[in-house]
Amino acid sequence: MNSAKKIFLCASAAFCLFFPAFSQETLKSPEEEYYDSLYIQGLADRNYLNYRTLSDSVWKVHAGAINPGGGVYTDEASRFTLLSPAESGSWLTEGFNTGIRLRIYGPQWYNSYNTAVPYGQNDGALWQGKGYNTSFSAGLRLEAFGFELTFKPQISYSQNLDFEIMESVQESEYGYFWGAGKVDAPQRFGDSPFLTYDWGDSEIRWTWKSFTVGFGTQSIWLGPAALNPLLHSNNAASYPKFDIGIKKTSLYFPYFGWYLGDIEARFWLGYLSESDYYDSDESNDHNQTSGFTVSYSPPFISGLTLGVNKICLCKWDDPDRLRYLNPFFKANTLNTSYGEDQKASITADWTFREIGLNIYGELGFDDFLSDGLALYGYARYPFHTITYTVGMKKTFTHSRVKQIFGVLNFEWNNTEMSQDYQMWTGYNFGFHHQITQGYTNRGQWLGSGIGYGGNSQYLSYTLYSRHGYEKIFIGRNNPDNNYIYQMCVTGDISEIQRLYFTAFKANFYAGLENLLFITSGFSLKTSAVYNLVINPLYNPGFSYYTKGEPVYRKYSYLHNFAFSMTFRYNFND
Repeated sequence: MNSAKKIFLCASAAFCLFFPAFSQETLKSPEEEYYDSLYIQGLADRNYLNYRTLSDSVWKVHAGAINPGGGVYTDEASRFTLLSPAESGSWLTEGFNTGIRLRIYGPQWYNSYNTAVPYGQNDGALWQGKGYNTSFSAGLRLEAFGFELTFKPQISYSQNLDFEIMESVQESEYGYFWGAGKVDAPQRFGDSPFLTYDWGDSEIRWTWKSFTVGFGTQSIWLGPAALNPLLHSNNAASYPKFDIGIKKTSLYFPYFGWYLGDIEARFWLGYLSESDYYDSDESNDHNQTSGFTVSYSPPFISGLTLGVNKICLCKWDDPDRLRYLNPFFKANTLNTSYGEDQKASITADWTFREIGLNIYGELGFDDFLSDGLALYGYARYPFHTITYTVGMKKTFTHSRVKQIFGVLNFEWNNTEMSQDYQMWTGYNFGFHHQITQGYTNRGQWLGSGIGYGGNSQYLSYTLYSRHGYEKIFIGRNNPDNNYIYQMCVTGDISEIQRLYFTAFKANFYAGLENLLFITSGFSLKTSAVYNLVINPLYNPGFSYYTKGEPVYRKYSYLHNFAFSMTFRYNFND
């Protein structure tokens, strides 16, 4: 062992004597991102495989592994022991901590400003429209005898300044611009500022060993994606849900004690709501969502996790809605008065901890493949409704002595319609003609934050140090190419070509983000982003005439600048 590595390990070990080795983090918080980078390097373990909420995002840091700066990343929540744990006296009390603890989630105040158009995702109930946006969150958790009572709401405000939108095809003038009656995804949330209260990451839960059951509104992040998971993220407002299942646990062969790998299984049942900008029919305001996920990490391939996920939406007043709680239900009930919308995905997450490399992917299916699960259906055309997200993370050690390392992250997401829909009608992964609000809750997408029907590429590099981090990132996306593709199916192709050949809407963005720990408890995060919006209304300008008809090839542009600032205070233990 070289001297620099000895110094690094000794300093880190000394730090661990004064700070807890377990941490529980809010989804996509700087702390969670940091611990994930430690996991990739083999310096921490996570308490989940594929499904995580605030309660599941628990990290165990190896002795001598925490590096930057005297505890700045130790924990988002401060913990206080109100009653010391008693010695275990029975098989029941062996399954949980018998003490009483209080956790305080320090106040966090987020602020952003968009100069031209909405910009922002994975921010809960907050809608970051044009102008000033802000959200405030704080909370506490009481833990006692396996129970966890968490109260962590979010209050948000959007100035919601005016910007030009496309003509709505919904009842509301602010609704989506195609797929009439199929999706509740407003282009703008009304014409005035608004305030939103959301229960956020609040819940009541009981856990015994790996068995857990809870009711609350904690957001789910499903799968390994860093930016755009296909089925579930914290992009939309929270919703009431019941969940039950088995947290990550190790399996062993009876009697022989052979390690068989790790498994995780969760089920949830939730209550989705419509926004105020869809329709005025109060009878259809709510949908039922149910989800199942099973994940497995085999013992013979180190670092690999495989997962299978299924989501089913139906109307809340459907008299047959209980049958959709069956994870093996596969009938496509298109001919009933209610119907359902089923989506599934397969995930893979493989970490090579010896070299600090993580590769991941998610393959999504909508209503599964045509012809059900028949082999000839796969062989004939396996790409029907297929969507995907793939990515990688790679860590680099810059200085062990100064405790500086970096993380490179690349992610590619695609949810465009499969080519067989060129012989069908318009299609979008997030739309459904019977589940009229589509794959949304209160007007925001439940999964991929940029929406569905397009593609995204994202590249970032984060440099961690004892003071916080600096991140540089660049990316682009098409939010909904299916808007143009669906016109090619039913319209005059020569007319479509003349008007829309270069009309694809795109976002190019590049930015800087900085997190600075002013003290061990007080942090300031800032970001500045340039966002070039190409063809914001799918409206390239006039270029020339052909056969007396105008042809539109000249791109139109909007220049948006997005600035954000987050203040957070964490009470020291």
